Amino acid sequence: MSIDATHPVRAEVTGRLYIDGHWSDGAAGWLDVIDPSTERVVGRAAQASAKDAAAAAAAARAAQPGWENTAPHERAAVLDQISRLIVARSRELVALTMTEGGFTRPMAGHFAEQAAAYFAAAAKATVADHSVPTSPALAIRPDGTQELVNGVIQRRPVGVVACIVPFNGPLFGVSMKAAQALAMGNAVIVKPAPQNPLTVSRLFEIFAEAGLPPGVANLVTSSDPEAGAELTRSRDVDMISFTGSTAVGQQVYAAGARMMKRLVLELGGKGACLVFDDADLDAAARGLANVWRVASGQICSAPTRALVHRAVHDQLMDKLVAISATVKVGSPFAPGTVAGPVISAAQRERIEGFVTSARDEGAEVLAGGARPDFDRGFFVAPTLLAGCHNQMRAVRNEIFGPVISVVPFDTDEEGVAIANDSDYGLAGYVYSRDRARAYAVGSRLRTGIVQLNTVTMKPDMPRGGMKMSGLGREGGSTGLHYFTEMSSVVWS
Repeated sequence: MSIDATHPVRAEVTGRLYIDGHWSDGAAGWLDVIDPSTERVVGRAAQASAKDAAAAAAAARAAQPGWENTAPHERAAVLDQISRLIVARSRELVALTMTEGGFTRPMAGHFAEQAAAYFAAAAKATVADHSVPTSPALAIRPDGTQELVNGVIQRRPVGVVACIVPFNGPLFGVSMKAAQALAMGNAVIVKPAPQNPLTVSRLFEIFAEAGLPPGVANLVTSSDPEAGAELTRSRDVDMISFTGSTAVGQQVYAAGARMMKRLVLELGGKGACLVFDDADLDAAARGLANVWRVASGQICSAPTRALVHRAVHDQLMDKLVAISATVKVGSPFAPGTVAGPVISAAQRERIEGFVTSARDEGAEVLAGGARPDFDRGFFVAPTLLAGCHNQMRAVRNEIFGPVISVVPFDTDEEGVAIANDSDYGLAGYVYSRDRARAYAVGSRLRTGIVQLNTVTMKPDMPRGGMKMSGLGREGGSTGLHYFTEMSSVVWS
């Protein structure tokens, strides 16, 4: 498929709520959407109240049985049409993604491609048989006699799913969650991050044009925590699929537990990247530099902790310093830009605070560390912190920005121990030319994702973390099944 990614958004854009097949203004007014490159208002989004969120949940509850009972080939046709329309409208979707989120053209184009691919895959999943037959077996009746019985494990929709996505790729995140939920017969309520909801609003226009029935997908935009909280406590919502910070994820977990809601939580990360003495250092440097290049480090699975064998430490630092000089920071629409801004002034200040604390704790800043010289925009320089240890604030906490912290080690055992000494467990990375060694070390990492000699995620693999990085999985067949309940059906 060909995704068009050529022109910026010129006119101010408006996003409204979409509830039960109708567009409406939010009860709480309007929310300005800021271009993080220019700090200018580029649009506004409806500000939903808790009452609006409740209305969306009620609409989804009423519509879900009809969607579940629609013939699978008819549901698949709608999802396939959504995929085709995403490609057809990619020019606007990519431009909006770049404008309101600060993503570079390659990143925005990738998000659009993945969104289309998710719905195309969901269309195929809709018509697949997900039941699991079991072999006939002799069972004991209550009276002690035997009976030959058969059975099948069915997968049925959970019901209504609230999909809550962060600012670091809303088109990608919404599509991954909603496509799989809809494929399995669920209805959805989508709540994007308040910083960049306009692309998702355009995605909902595509939903309507593709023929998705009223109420099956509903859009709630808001910066009011009460709107999101309403979804976590509503009796009309059966499942929460949340991607975001660990702190908010804990709140979602606690609220959902009261109603026994099904939960998928992909939370924070502090990816450790182990670089051994026999590693391909050029490949390792390129992989680590993705922290600077991809979404300006605003990726929860990024390899932000570089754990480097002392024998190759200085060589790798030289390579990373050289790469940092080639990472051009600027407007996503400027020629040659490699890294755009971070999402907001508050996020920039948070990142800068961690760099300052690392300096105070004895780290050496080998690259970056100072704010780029721009009159406007929330830009952060690609930053490399050497001389770190695993107890520093900048090493233990998720910074969510273009900052790599480097911790040296001497033995395999020490490297693995440092990698696992973290509250997080989302992604881990290993670089070694000895693939057996890399595999053995990777198998000891307490992370839901393990990458050996690569930072490229295989598209059909599930995503998710251990420890404080969340629970459940998204993506692949495993992700599909998380949007279902298992039912054991037995007959004689």
